[in-house]
Amino acid sequence: MKNFTYKISLFLILAFTVSSCTEQYVFQNTDFESALVVEGTITNELKNQTIKLSKVYELEESGPKLEKGANVFITDDQGNQYQFEEKDTLYASITPFKAEPGRKYQLKIRTNTGKNYTSDEQVLTTETKIDNLTATVANVNGQKGVQIKVNGYDPNNTSKYYRYEYVETYKIEAPLWSPFETSIVNVPAVPANPELGTPAEPAREDILVSLRTKETKTCFSSKKSNEIILNNTNSLSEDRVNFPIRFISNQNYIISYRYSIFVKQYIQNLAAYTYYKTLKDLSSSGGVLSPKQPGFFYGNIQSVENPSEKVIGFFEVSAVSSERLFFNYSDLFPGEPLPPYYESDCEVRQFVDCIGDPPCSGAQLRSGILSRYLVHLSSSGTSYSMVKAACGDCTSFSSNIVPPFWVD
Repeated sequence: MKNFTYKISLFLILAFTVSSCTEQYVFQNTDFESALVVEGTITNELKNQTIKLSKVYELEESGPKLEKGANVFITDDQGNQYQFEEKDTLYASITPFKAEPGRKYQLKIRTNTGKNYTSDEQVLTTETKIDNLTATVANVNGQKGVQIKVNGYDPNNTSKYYRYEYVETYKIEAPLWSPFETSIVNVPAVPANPELGTPAEPAREDILVSLRTKETKTCFSSKKSNEIILNNTNSLSEDRVNFPIRFISNQNYIISYRYSIFVKQYIQNLAAYTYYKTLKDLSSSGGVLSPKQPGFFYGNIQSVENPSEKVIGFFEVSAVSSERLFFNYSDLFPGEPLPPYYESDCEVRQFVDCIGDPPCSGAQLRSGILSRYLVHLSSSGTSYSMVKAACGDCTSFSSNIVPPFWVD
């Protein structure tokens, strides 16, 4: 979600710059105006809360400029102050704390150039937990797959506005795996030995086949959601959630064996929901110079010295809950073939380790081994069967470390 916010921040500045022009326009980046970008959500989890500060960046720049050296702290209406310190790409509270019901919290920032910013006061939202996550076979837009839903209920009918994030983790099995691996061994030159009558031998590169020393057949990959996921229950007679958070086609390799999703649910107030909804709508508006140009819009962060200064971002205090779900492909699609693998080209390639005309292919074989483009499948004498690395060694694109939460 953070990368998404960076893109949106650039979008907003450009949209503001071109105002409401709807004619064709050649954009010239001569009036770039910097703006502070604030990403801040504190929750009812006891932890080191985090705030991220950056600047919007120009078209020719590769990414956001982090706001370094700022003094960041949060105050509440009980006189408490929570100081943050700079850590890598964000600011983290020096001591763990959690948002308490009924208290009013306010974010305050002083940049290294002496500019001061403050947020509106925010109160912790209703604490409503996720009841469960479900995974069922479904057909969505003509595609068969797995529909994952979040279920919950607020009997007091006060939650209403929801934002979600998830991290999915999945097991990968290399389809053409061998317990052996190939490597190139440099054999030094051997001088002639007249006493033994042995001739000189030049230096050479031998192919060594040996047992693998690390796990390369089974791997685990994780991926975070990268979009704003929102839901509201305003149109319902009760505050009941049955929300489809993720659909995965049965042709997607990530569910081939075992899959897990960890979902976090943030309860928002109307202002926070409206802000994120606007960001989400802008991301699908068709581009900076489209007829839907909205101009600049503000969150709830203001400059103390210059209230008209443009500041992007929103400080919110959200009640959060989380749940994890596991499922196996074989449980949902018993007897059905597995989805296509991550690498579509798993053709077995044959090589003969000799120098000369075909079928000799020793040079190509060594090149493939040295570059790690090819891995061993089987061999006999000077004949080798090789496959692309991804087909026989899942660590070429994933990790062999079993996640601490994983349950088979």
